[in-house]
Amino acid sequence: MQLQVNNSPFSQDQVDLLNRLLPSLNDSQKIWLSGYLAASAAIPASGAIGAGQQAAGGAPAASKEVTVLFGSQSGNAQGLAKKFAKTLEANGFQVTLSSMSDFKTNQLKKVQQLLIVVSTHGEGEPPDNAISFHEFLHSKRAPKLEGLNYSVLSLGDSSYELFCQTGKDFDARLEELGATRLYDRVDCDVDYAEPAAEWLQGVVNRLKEGQAGAGTSAAAVSGAAAVIASESAYDRSNPFKAEVLTNINLNGRGSNKETRHLELSLEGSGLTYQPGDSLGIYPHNDPALVDLLLERTKWEPQAQVTVNKQGEVRPLREALIEHFEITTLTKPLLEKLAPLAANKEALELLQAGNEEQLKAYIHGRDLVDFVSDYGPLQGSAQDVVSLLRKIPARLYSISSSQAANPEEVHLTIGALRYEAHGRERSGVCSIYCAERLQSGDAVSVFVQNNANFKMPEDPSTPIIMVGPGTGIAPFRAFMQEREEIGATGESWLFFGDQHFVTDFLYQTEWQRWIKDGVLTRMDVAFSRDTDQKVYVQHRMQQHSKELFAWLQKGAAVYICGDEKNMAKDVHRTLLEIIETEGGMSREQAEQYLAAMQQNKRYQRDVY
Repeated sequence: MQLQVNNSPFSQDQVDLLNRLLPSLNDSQKIWLSGYLAASAAIPASGAIGAGQQAAGGAPAASKEVTVLFGSQSGNAQGLAKKFAKTLEANGFQVTLSSMSDFKTNQLKKVQQLLIVVSTHGEGEPPDNAISFHEFLHSKRAPKLEGLNYSVLSLGDSSYELFCQTGKDFDARLEELGATRLYDRVDCDVDYAEPAAEWLQGVVNRLKEGQAGAGTSAAAVSGAAAVIASESAYDRSNPFKAEVLTNINLNGRGSNKETRHLELSLEGSGLTYQPGDSLGIYPHNDPALVDLLLERTKWEPQAQVTVNKQGEVRPLREALIEHFEITTLTKPLLEKLAPLAANKEALELLQAGNEEQLKAYIHGRDLVDFVSDYGPLQGSAQDVVSLLRKIPARLYSISSSQAANPEEVHLTIGALRYEAHGRERSGVCSIYCAERLQSGDAVSVFVQNNANFKMPEDPSTPIIMVGPGTGIAPFRAFMQEREEIGATGESWLFFGDQHFVTDFLYQTEWQRWIKDGVLTRMDVAFSRDTDQKVYVQHRMQQHSKELFAWLQKGAAVYICGDEKNMAKDVHRTLLEIIETEGGMSREQAEQYLAAMQQNKRYQRDVY
């Protein structure tokens, strides 16, 4: 559509400029622009209205103070909280933004308006930087909060049993302490942009209600909230198509593992990252699995289906490969699918008292299993795919420094293959990368900043890194960055895998860094090379005296890798070392480690 000068308030030069710009914008950029214009129209050109100022027309502006607290593990909740703060400030509020770990709990009683943005980590646990605040709020020391208005935005993944549990905990506990719910809690799945924007709009509307000078139009609030969707040209909502430069297997011949090293081009994207950040990849489903599903459902592969709220239509097979998640069963999905199943025994899984049976069935099964066990499904293909969520992005710790590799990003990805319930299975993204991405192909990516896993600001600070297997990824980035900036602090790496000969990832690079003095020392543990399995925590224990001496001189500790086993074992070992070498009780050791975490000297990137 072309803008005409005779029916617009613009000059001819402005019309020509707009007609050149508008056709080049993608959907996310249009959303951002409309939000920016709507929000800027609602406030003076000089910026947000502060306390004591007056809005247009002489009415006093809203001046309520709002505290926004975030608890974030991978950076999603923190990123949203920052965007919320900007939007609130644009609507005339005075905002205090803080991570839960940095917030002084003795100030809570003074807060009148509180917004909580928090993710759930692991099996219903709070993220690392929310642990202390979560414990305080649920302790006997928590104050009565009758004067507090609050709302909670909870981030999670519905494939986990305790979906958004941390947000639910905070919501219930604040109510129990006497606080008033300003706006109902919203629980977001992995595709969170739209519900998060709706939550913010609802919160801002409630904050504005009843305040003098609350003249902001609904369109302005909505427009400001739309900024959440896209702050830069390429992000989660509008991923960049990165070209694959290199895709090689790091493991030697005869290894039980396959670990891919990917190098992707970011040329022309404007994307930037720091060591400790992650890269999100939007994968495709295995075409063979999609074909099996089509065979079991008897759906026509070329049938046209709508794939999003914008009404985009794609052939069914293509849509199942590129758009819809079919490899994970969740309780919310089964609640939608069971009524469509010809075998009504599916409904019995959802009955009260069958929770353990449901949990056991969901574990390790996919949509093909459900159709095979309880199908055929009533209704059309469109009826069913409308119930499926989008394929969620997978986050991988970046294994390169942008300072050392301009316009590139590197990843270290372990290929996942296994057998379950009588069928061969594979990781959606890891096998997409391992088997179906070739040099020259394009893959949809975005950068996920993670402020909770960053090298010390002072490059002279000693660091201890623990990263077995693909957990080595961010530490390769750390070393590249430290080499570039000439960091003087000592560094110590603990690495482990199965076999020295076949599984020593990036071996020549580590050896060069040791030789050049970039890496001070390295201890390795190859669990299958001896009769007795030896892991990284055993190497830590063997060097407990030196390790504690490093802690005493201010070293920062970083852990990356498996949360369920390795991270817990390493945490336990750290406590034992502090307890033994420091001559402390277990309680004192826990306080020592908690203080390290508070001071950002103990950081984890676990999954």
